[in-house]
Amino acid sequence: MLPFIFDVQKLLVTFAISLMVGWCFFFLNLPAPYLLGSLFGVWVIGGVLPSIQPFLGVARWVHVPVILGLGVLIGATFTADIFLNIQRWSITVFTMISVTVIVTFIGYMFLTRLRGYDPRLAFLCSVPGGQAEATVLARELVDKDYVVALFHLIRVTFVFLTTPLLLAILEGQVAVTQSNMVLQSMPSLAELGLLQIVKFSGIAVGGYFAAHFMRIPMPHLTGPIFLSAGLHIVGIVAIPRINEFVIIAQLVIGGAVGARLAQVSFSEVLQYLSDGLVNTVLILASYLTATFLMSSVMDVSFLEMWLAFVPGGLYEVTLLALIFGFDIAFVAFHHTVRIMMVFLTMPLIITRMKR
Repeated sequence: MLPFIFDVQKLLVTFAISLMVGWCFFFLNLPAPYLLGSLFGVWVIGGVLPSIQPFLGVARWVHVPVILGLGVLIGATFTADIFLNIQRWSITVFTMISVTVIVTFIGYMFLTRLRGYDPRLAFLCSVPGGQAEATVLARELVDKDYVVALFHLIRVTFVFLTTPLLLAILEGQVAVTQSNMVLQSMPSLAELGLLQIVKFSGIAVGGYFAAHFMRIPMPHLTGPIFLSAGLHIVGIVAIPRINEFVIIAQLVIGGAVGARLAQVSFSEVLQYLSDGLVNTVLILASYLTATFLMSSVMDVSFLEMWLAFVPGGLYEVTLLALIFGFDIAFVAFHHTVRIMMVFLTMPLIITRMKR
């Protein structure tokens, strides 16, 4: 009982900070206000007040339902037209896969040849995607598993912070205002009705258990995506985006990332910050080049292509696509392909590497 009470205490503190700063960001008309506000607020307050760090964080029993719901909303963006689009997207998917292989090799060579990292540690730090899986493998295979977590955290946070700013720079403040209005225009829970809420919950839970039973990777996300997509493609259900849920998802995910950042000591950050930043810049520069090339030949905006390519975490990136009103099916499809590729190849490669 005590661990549960402590989890609730952490949630209330984290949520209060996230909501307070998120409101401030919203009223200042900043991009992705609840997402960036919660991340910045929890990170800064936790860093300035070390005594509050033990009371920051989001328990798994809170995080998982949010991911289940996001899976339902991602799947809801898939329609019967998806089969026509897959053929059209083949060139961008192939480009994304090629860049993923290239940047992993470049990052690996940089860390092993120039920085003297252990091969397994270097590979786990360099692979763009599969943050949770890379961290879990690191705990079993390398001594410095926290370095892998830090590298991936730097990359995800960098994408988290820069993508909304890119929207403001490339599209102007009007686009930021419009993206915030997209959130306000979503139907509320009160407008949905009990039946839609039951359908939403049933798809989330049913999708998870089906994927878990079939041993599909990341069942809490992939299960609801697949079930929701299937039901929407055949036209059985039509689940809209829910205003309150999207706001809560931003607060939970942003607050969780901020809490993790706040708990990384300054000395640890400094020790590996330069290597992590160089590795992140190499990865993002490669994806940025591919984004520029593909957006110039495809009928897709630069930012939408960037969100489809950039390895910033499937939850975080698809949430940004949802906030900005982009084609979530396009973004989610590319990330799902990349993550599945990483899932299938990373354990195979890492177990064959010498220490």
